[in-house]
Amino acid sequence: MIARRPAVLLAIAFATLAVLVAAGAFTHVDQWSVDHLMPSAAFRHARAGWLEAVVPLLHQRWGSPLAIATDVVTLPAAALVSLAILAAATRAVGVGLLAAWAAGSAVELVCKHVLVRPALHDGAFHVAAFDSSFPSGHALRAVLVAGAVAFIWPRARLLAVAWVAASVVLLLLAGWHTPTDLVGGVLLGGLALLGARAAGALRARRLAARS
Repeated sequence: MIARRPAVLLAIAFATLAVLVAAGAFTHVDQWSVDHLMPSAAFRHARAGWLEAVVPLLHQRWGSPLAIATDVVTLPAAALVSLAILAAATRAVGVGLLAAWAAGSAVELVCKHVLVRPALHDGAFHVAAFDSSFPSGHALRAVLVAGAVAFIWPRARLLAVAWVAASVVLLLLAGWHTPTDLVGGVLLGGLALLGARAAGALRARRLAARS
């Protein structure tokens, strides 16, 4: 029961945040961030297509040091790159993280399909890309990749956490995601990571029981 408590708390926190975002409870926070915390943003009139979401660095901007830093630092959290990293790590960590990647990505896609937040604006421009950007898939996958790194190289745990933090900050400054998107992605990533660990522990107990 104790082991399940963090997962339950994360699930409740994520679901609550999703409802509040859709209801507009944090619109003022996200709007303030658009106005003051996204110096490298270049908002477009259209939402990114599925191809841009899947293919690493497709149509990304390289026009400023902050944009370049965001592209490079967050690359391991891109969809296909993170999938390749977790697939390569299966020998050491098992398939639990791959399952967590798939489950987390499914939740992300469902949320982005059904959840629409109140409009955010850059001046008079409606930033349509933020209408259905909750949660951040990059933040979700960063947590999973960091979890794999921490499992394989425990001494690199702090570096992995620092990378997640740096990725989240850069995603905000570059205008890829709002604060609530990023918090939602981290919560979902933590939940998926706990699920992967629980599945791994259960598998280890079953193997021990058979031996």
